[in-house]
Amino acid sequence: MVAIGTHRLRNPVVLAPMAGVTDVPFRELVWNLGAGLVVAEMTSVNPRLWHTRTSQLRRENVAGAHPHVVQIAGADPQWIAAAARREAEAGAEIIDVNMGCPAKKVCNQAAGSALLRDEALVERILRAAVDAVPIPVTVKIRTGWSPEQRNGVAIARIAEAVGVASIAVHGRTRACRFVGAVEFDTVAAIKAAVRIPVFANGDISSVEQARRVMSQTGVDGVLIGRAALGAPWLPGDMAEALVSGHPRRIRSTAEVLRIIGGHLVHMHDFYGDDQGVRIARKHVKAYLQRLGVDAPAIRAFNAHVTPSGQYDWIAALEGAELLLRAA
Repeated sequence: MVAIGTHRLRNPVVLAPMAGVTDVPFRELVWNLGAGLVVAEMTSVNPRLWHTRTSQLRRENVAGAHPHVVQIAGADPQWIAAAARREAEAGAEIIDVNMGCPAKKVCNQAAGSALLRDEALVERILRAAVDAVPIPVTVKIRTGWSPEQRNGVAIARIAEAVGVASIAVHGRTRACRFVGAVEFDTVAAIKAAVRIPVFANGDISSVEQARRVMSQTGVDGVLIGRAALGAPWLPGDMAEALVSGHPRRIRSTAEVLRIIGGHLVHMHDFYGDDQGVRIARKHVKAYLQRLGVDAPAIRAFNAHVTPSGQYDWIAALEGAELLLRAA
């Protein structure tokens, strides 16, 4: 089994951090369904945002899930170090530094994948994080800023040299965002360049793809991101198949409904009605799309709102059951 520092993962399939998706209810669900590791949503290192409700909710741990991984993002080495210390003191067991997010609002702050343009700054940031805490520091990167500035191998070597414990690589440049073929040849070159664990990310949505990527690149594990939205069982099912060699599990409609129902209840308990409405709609839309429910039916389903504007959770679950049976 792959290890990150002193933490031995139970399997090599990791739920990637996704802003607005990998909150506590979703991470707990994915963990309980068998993923090897779940990573919290990205949080800013800006100290002014430390005590906001959004930041606090993102940093919460999932009961029973270990190690607890918190991802931070920023461009100032001192702020990175301070945030890493705060997270470690609050219970984080691994600090992950985001150098892969392609979002404009992140890159415009010279953070996320924008950092890949400045290798000297990458070194200062990662060194500051590693020196600040006694727990493992990891990093998520892309293959470079653009096809003309593909420096993922150099970034990986910098990370290993300053003491980073593992690297996750999305196999596209920032300029490519989520479009075009994933550069698994570059991921393979990164894996060959370092001795620390490397995880591959990007367009891995089936057991067959995971097997092929691991064989082709030699990586130690895979990160599953967007493919898990609407299919929280995917990382665990993938891990079970990779470890046991068994084919992918086929889940019944009744089992899927139980998962949706439990997720709805947890979101309601965690957020309350107001914030839970928007978040629940996004997740349930993804569930139903994957299960073949058409767009008009999904829009009708998401209209389950009471006159007071609160989400009717019971009607929503009953509506999901009817839609799935009709699909």
